[in-house]
Amino acid sequence: MLLPLAAVVSKSTEGGMAHFWDTVSSRQSVAALKLTLLSALLVTAINVLFGTLIAWVLVRDEFPGKRFVNALIDLPFALPTIVAGITLLALYGPKGPLGVNIAYTKAAIVMALLFVTLPFVVRSVQPVMIELDREMEEAAASLGAGAFTTFRRIMLPSLMPAIVAGAALGFARAVGEFGSIVLISGNIPFKTQVASVFIFGQIESDNTTGAAAVSVVLLLLSVIILIGIRGLGAWWSRHES
Repeated sequence: MLLPLAAVVSKSTEGGMAHFWDTVSSRQSVAALKLTLLSALLVTAINVLFGTLIAWVLVRDEFPGKRFVNALIDLPFALPTIVAGITLLALYGPKGPLGVNIAYTKAAIVMALLFVTLPFVVRSVQPVMIELDREMEEAAASLGAGAFTTFRRIMLPSLMPAIVAGAALGFARAVGEFGSIVLISGNIPFKTQVASVFIFGQIESDNTTGAAAVSVVLLLLSVIILIGIRGLGAWWSRHES
């Protein structure tokens, strides 16, 4: 892992630090990095909420078609991301059957990222929820605790490490996603151009040094945010203890 990362860092500084700074501080680079990180954070927050809810339903409820829904959660893992992009464009594009056209907008980026990152929180939380001791929940209910209080005080402390792990994985996937976004985003500079597509464009323009420079900045920002997410989970665990 370290060898490719070291090669990217070395490549990014081939033109000198002045060229490195000029590349990463350009308006187009900053706009692409900002859109990527904000979209990834928004998608992570949505996944934490709805991923936990979906895991709850799959573990605690019984309904017709449950096995099908459970298998459907893993579809983004098996489906090539470029196929996901084509599917979303056909469904939510200008000629989509639903009559909803969000192609080439920021909403399309969020939609694509939600599709490819859905399984991470669900699959991280689901096995932990299966192993939870139901007797503790029943005891809390018998003492007068409501459903929300039982979830917050009994279940959430046990689920939080799994939620944080799933959130971190989903964020990392969202930051580096390319295939599902490249078609439906439209790659419009300053509007819908994410960092991965911007980097690809720099490589196509034979500016590999500039592409490496933006990659290094994206890597550093991602590591900082991932450390922050895990730090939040550790703080919550200590606070609840």
